[in-house]
Amino acid sequence: MSESLPSYAAVADQISALQLSVDPAELHGSLCALRCGNADRANWLAEAMSDDSVPLPPDHSPLGLLASVTAQQLDGADFGLELLLPEEETPVSERGEALVAWCRGFIGGAGLAGFVAQLSDEATEALEDVARIAESDVGYDDPEADEEALAEIEEFVRVAALLIHGDCMAARTDRKRLH
Repeated sequence: MSESLPSYAAVADQISALQLSVDPAELHGSLCALRCGNADRANWLAEAMSDDSVPLPPDHSPLGLLASVTAQQLDGADFGLELLLPEEETPVSERGEALVAWCRGFIGGAGLAGFVAQLSDEATEALEDVARIAESDVGYDDPEADEEALAEIEEFVRVAALLIHGDCMAARTDRKRLH
């Protein structure tokens, strides 16, 4: 089992200290997509923010840990990817909005990474589903049912990200064999 992600609050605090205008969940979605597209990004944070002046976060900082733990989780054989979302005690509506933001970040990162053309039909469909979630306007009427639905959608998004990552890894391996 891989390490756990830093807390949502710790990542939010560092984002605020750096005066970045991004939600922690959205940034993590972007990071995951960028990792799918290329494992060795020089400065993932500058790329995710589309701002070359943003410095690479120190390895021991919450954002540095977010990057290293995410890489371990995506590359791990245990399919242990966690999505950076607010803690369970947070109201379901806030966690739902964070999941939508995570999906928005993943779709944006996919565009930056440019891996869409190398996906299988199944992974392309999964990416399209993540895009639909990113465009969602979610309503919250029944906390118990909403909690269950959120858990199911979170699991779907997690598996979709792993599927897409697997396709991207396979495409990189195939390209290396051709050269």
